Amino acid sequence: MVKRAGDVRRADRAAQAGRPPIGAISLEDPRARNPGVAGAKAAALATAMAGRLPVIPGAVLCVGGDPAGLRPLWEAISDGGATPVAVRSSSPVEDQATSSMAGQFTSVLDVSGWPATVAAVDEVRASAPGAPMAVLVQPMCPAAIGGVLFGADPVTGRADHLLVEVVPGTPNALVSGQVTASRSVLTRRGRFVETDGRIPLDRRARRRLASLARHCARVFGGPQDIEWAIDGSGRLWLLQSRPITATAAPARGPRLGPGPVAETFPDPLAPLELDLWVEPLRAGIREALRLAGVHPSRVIDRSPVLVEVDGRVAADLDLLEGRARGRIAALIDPRPGARRLVAAWRVGRLRHALPHLAADLVEIVDGELSAVPNLAEVDDDRELLAIIGSCRLAARAVHGHEVLAGALGDDGGGSSIGLAAQAVAAGRRAGFGDAEVVLHDPVVLALVPPRIGPMAELPAAPAPAAPVAELGPREALRLRARWLQELSSRAAAALGDRLAAAGRLTEAADVRWLRLDELAAIVLDGAAAPGGVHDRAIGEDAAPLPTVFRLAGDGTVVVEPGALAGAGRGAGGGRGLGTVADAHDDRPGTVLVVQALEPGLAGRLAGRAGLVAETGSALSHLAILARELGVPTVVGVPDAIRRFPPGTVVLVDGVTGQVEVQQ
Repeated sequence: MVKRAGDVRRADRAAQAGRPPIGAISLEDPRARNPGVAGAKAAALATAMAGRLPVIPGAVLCVGGDPAGLRPLWEAISDGGATPVAVRSSSPVEDQATSSMAGQFTSVLDVSGWPATVAAVDEVRASAPGAPMAVLVQPMCPAAIGGVLFGADPVTGRADHLLVEVVPGTPNALVSGQVTASRSVLTRRGRFVETDGRIPLDRRARRRLASLARHCARVFGGPQDIEWAIDGSGRLWLLQSRPITATAAPARGPRLGPGPVAETFPDPLAPLELDLWVEPLRAGIREALRLAGVHPSRVIDRSPVLVEVDGRVAADLDLLEGRARGRIAALIDPRPGARRLVAAWRVGRLRHALPHLAADLVEIVDGELSAVPNLAEVDDDRELLAIIGSCRLAARAVHGHEVLAGALGDDGGGSSIGLAAQAVAAGRRAGFGDAEVVLHDPVVLALVPPRIGPMAELPAAPAPAAPVAELGPREALRLRARWLQELSSRAAAALGDRLAAAGRLTEAADVRWLRLDELAAIVLDGAAAPGGVHDRAIGEDAAPLPTVFRLAGDGTVVVEPGALAGAGRGAGGGRGLGTVADAHDDRPGTVLVVQALEPGLAGRLAGRAGLVAETGSALSHLAILARELGVPTVVGVPDAIRRFPPGTVVLVDGVTGQVEVQQ
């Protein structure tokens, strides 16, 4: 290689002197660092070479250059044609910071002889019709192993981790998605975080790869997507370096999960529903936790308590469930002893007083509900808005007492669900429809979630075998919270009907997509409805939330690490829910399931709800393109085509690698 590098330098000096025609330059020529002249790929390698990175010497046929000008340099780098060369695209528009256009242009490998090189140059240029294209020519690297190295983990977003994938020979089969590579996650110093161990990387190779990642980051000003190879003599070569274009934001903050609120809000909520019901629940939980004294106020204030992701609600599990506290943890508990005593005293007093407080609150709420007039007879929009406000205020108190009742011990009574099932069975025997059953005994509302608009159908619940005991404090409060939700939903629906009839909303159902302050401005101030209300609509098929997760800075759901049986490899793109499409169905919102990540699939990715491949790599060109397009992608899923036939609804998680069939 050293001898050939000298030959390249001499040939380049001759070319610059006018022999032969100018149009090709070596990577060592300063002009090669200009993407407008040499294309982005070659310019990056020329920059890397100038930064003393291990780059194989090569030549560039510049944008618009005549292939004849390449021959003297080709003679030098190929030893007169004895060494095969790689002829690769180097477009000014690829390998950019925001879009890599990975795998979109042609490269031709193992090219022998000058006529074949000219033909390969023509083929590469033809892959970008009408676009400027330089062509990079280098001797083929006799690689023992090769792969792709990411200077940050593109799937988890962790900047302190490196992701490396390895295949035998050159990385071409990996980046083209034809093989499943051996995968390892390394620390910044090259230590294993995790590895599948299929192609061992010894300590020396790991440390050199980590050093390469650090050096590339310094030269290019940020973490890079690097193609590399180690030849038969053990020498490491940099084959390509480009910016990482699609990296997940790292997940921070508390552990979250839908568990504590899934029963109350099993379906996605519209904006107005979030304001009407989630905000009072959040406030009630905060007040309950402050009264119980189980957390310092600063901890409660710092917590989101509840979060919303695509209309679905989850709770701060660290706040509500807490971490398991063993004997050692108790010994080093930083809270002063006096504070623990005060908390215990306070909880004891609350436990004694709560049944009486709950009974009083139930009586007050029942009295206020019975005093509400028939909504059909309310002809004042302001009065309907006031009813909604009163429901939110009462719900805050009810939720707070309900949470305390649940936290302080046994409820000591029957279940509202049991009473509701009993009432439904009685109503069915009497021949009542759902509306009549609700009117006759509103306890049945415990069986359906709240919603602005038509109520969900009452389930055919069998009556309990034995009579249900009287409701305890917590169940009585939960039922009142549900009644307050129902009243506010009906008042909001009535407002939607009235505003649509007055021409102030396009459709009555649009009221769900308003925020509460927007609805108040329309009613109280005569404001116009905001534009694009329909754009806020959340589909009922929004992806369900995982059991335990964290949120990244960009709002991406990142599942907490754990055993993921049957999972493939997450390749990024977030999470998506959709129906598996057949081979000819390119509709947006569908999931594409394939055997391999073939380059020809590039034009079929946009708008997909997911991409699942039986083979391939998270660092392949197609996986990178899918991440850039925001398509959740999972690779290395055994037998995926058989397991997920067309028509199957699946949840694709590009972080954990899970592909789950949704019933």
